[in-house]
Amino acid sequence: MASNPKVLALVLAGGEGKRLMPLTEDRAKPAVPFGGTFRLIDFVLSNLVNADLRHICVLTQYKSHSLDRHISLTWRMSTLLGNYVTPVPAQQRLGPRWFQGSADAIYQSMNLILDDQPDYVVVFGADNIYRMDVEQMLDAHIDSGRGCTVAGIRVPRSTASAFGIIDADTDHKIKSFLEKPADPPGLPDDPDSSFASMGNYVFTTQALVDALETDAADANSRHDMGGNIVPAFVDDGDAMVYDFTANTVPGATEKDKNYWRDVGTIDAYHEAHMDLVSVDPVFNLYNDDWPIWTNQAQKPGAKFVLDGRARDSIVSAGCIISGGYVEDSVLSPSVRIDHGADIDESVLLNGVTVGAQAVIRRAILDKNVVVAPGAKLGIDHEADIARGCTVSSGGITVVPKGLAIEPT
Repeated sequence: MASNPKVLALVLAGGEGKRLMPLTEDRAKPAVPFGGTFRLIDFVLSNLVNADLRHICVLTQYKSHSLDRHISLTWRMSTLLGNYVTPVPAQQRLGPRWFQGSADAIYQSMNLILDDQPDYVVVFGADNIYRMDVEQMLDAHIDSGRGCTVAGIRVPRSTASAFGIIDADTDHKIKSFLEKPADPPGLPDDPDSSFASMGNYVFTTQALVDALETDAADANSRHDMGGNIVPAFVDDGDAMVYDFTANTVPGATEKDKNYWRDVGTIDAYHEAHMDLVSVDPVFNLYNDDWPIWTNQAQKPGAKFVLDGRARDSIVSAGCIISGGYVEDSVLSPSVRIDHGADIDESVLLNGVTVGAQAVIRRAILDKNVVVAPGAKLGIDHEADIARGCTVSSGGITVVPKGLAIEPT
């Protein structure tokens, strides 16, 4: 790698997150809580900071107040060393219009690149769950001499039609970039697998600037990084894939090595939480060698009284389980569980209260939901919908923020 290259990281955090409704009813998708104490954006920011990439701009747009506040309060870097993580809202520098796509978001924020004058620009998404040493991907990009590098994760070819797929040569040069192809190409060393794009990119700065300017002048473009910018590099023979399985993170277990989860739907969000709670978790939050950073709640430790119990669960600070039973679940700070309540395979966000004898199955409860004594959730989906809840295609009941659930 070149000696001490200057790198600017741009995190794309402006999406609406419609498929995560109602969790994104009044917050940006990257601000959605995850894993008890974190926000989704904490994972990409932790990966960048742990890899010593500490000039970071987070491009925001929709319902960004809680996201901006979280970044401002949590991600305060050393100003003495010139490090920063800063939210950048849509500035409308090119006229009174919002971002028209992920590429347009960067093009409208070109002043960030011109002011920082980096050698390389890292462009990552804001809402996936994974660990990655981004510096290793940057090294591979620099060594390749190409203008664009796309992170690719190996997925079974039988399910690859659900992703943007990368068709690459044995030397990792990308031949084509395919959006949800019916017949995904296999890998040269594994015909039963395909490379799915992770939505994470590294660019040589001038090459990116040129591509963005060309794209901005194209009235027919969707101005999308994966749909327009990367294919332009591919057409020029100037793009390579970075194999995520080559990435080594300190402290990774054999089970969670190269774990990556797109939590773009309610079912995926719920499944990702279930990956956290077993004795040998699919994704291990307790890796002190590559920590996920956040602003931890200033609350007393969790308390279990009157035979309150939790099994295979994460119980955050400030929670009180008073005679209730929790299994295979994640409880965010300040959750209250009363006697006789029974909770299984569920995610309870901050400040949820569950009354005595209530039953909750396969559900997500947003902040400050109150479940009355004796109420049942996740048992009768028609009843859940009638109360104002959402039920996902996979049968997960989602209770909007602040809703009171009474017995039927």
